[in-house]
Amino acid sequence: MLSSTAKNLYWMGRYLQRAKSTARLIEATQRMALQSRGEEAVGVAAIFGMEDEFRQSQQQSGGRLANLIDFLVLDPNNPSSIASSIDAARRNAREERNNITVDVWESLNGLWLELNARLRRDRALLDRGALIEMVRTQAVMIFGAAQVTLLRDEAYNFLQLGAFLERADNTARILDVKFHVLRPDGNPYAGGLDYFAWSEVLACIGAVRTYRRIYRSALHPMKVAELMMLLRDVPRSVHHCLWMVDISMRELADVYGTRGEADRLAGELHARLRYARIDKVFDQGLKSFLGGVRSDIATLSDEIGRQFLLD
Repeated sequence: MLSSTAKNLYWMGRYLQRAKSTARLIEATQRMALQSRGEEAVGVAAIFGMEDEFRQSQQQSGGRLANLIDFLVLDPNNPSSIASSIDAARRNAREERNNITVDVWESLNGLWLELNARLRRDRALLDRGALIEMVRTQAVMIFGAAQVTLLRDEAYNFLQLGAFLERADNTARILDVKFHVLRPDGNPYAGGLDYFAWSEVLACIGAVRTYRRIYRSALHPMKVAELMMLLRDVPRSVHHCLWMVDISMRELADVYGTRGEADRLAGELHARLRYARIDKVFDQGLKSFLGGVRSDIATLSDEIGRQFLLD
């Protein structure tokens, strides 16, 4: 496969996942705003590492949450906004029409057309909540179309690789920022548990009911962290995502007949999450552990670029 083709499919997966994750995160933040302490917007921007950019974008107007939504949904100057992500995903998909199915292309192109049609309307009349829900729902359908129609070849592996690497990084960022907003000292046993706040942390990855099925107990910060980070059967957990990254890397290695530094890093990262224990993670410090994981995810992304995408 040409490196340009691999690159387009890899980034198509990343941008689509970024748009879907952003939509889900904003929905959770809107619910939490009902009990706002006034810093939710800045905290969400911190998940994307864009606190400074967000503050600059909202200096001339009031209403932090409204500004956050426009910044993360509509702003064309924000490369992580939903509008920018969908546009980039569609641009990559258009280059690879021969490597994706009609169902995938039409679903993605339909989302892009609908999004742009809504954005051309008067912003004062734009229903941002409906727009965000539409993006999240359609993104799920695009990934569903990919699962049931794409040939299991290199194209599929690169799409999966991008999507799961983006999802792993997103979940790690959400857990890192939101856990330490609610528990600044990192102590999972501190009193004064805010049930609604911790429920919204789980809602960011769509796992409120999943938590109840697994633990069948009241919310506990350590268990929330364990679910989001270490449980392989939870589709948006860091462990599950890095497991899928490792599988994709192994399948690509079988196709190409060679292994490189990216393969080693993928296996090492998966093993770290597979054999980690939540009590040992907190002994080390959750922030330190997640910082190491996030740093290695970034390094793995760079190595994938060098090994396959000629970056």
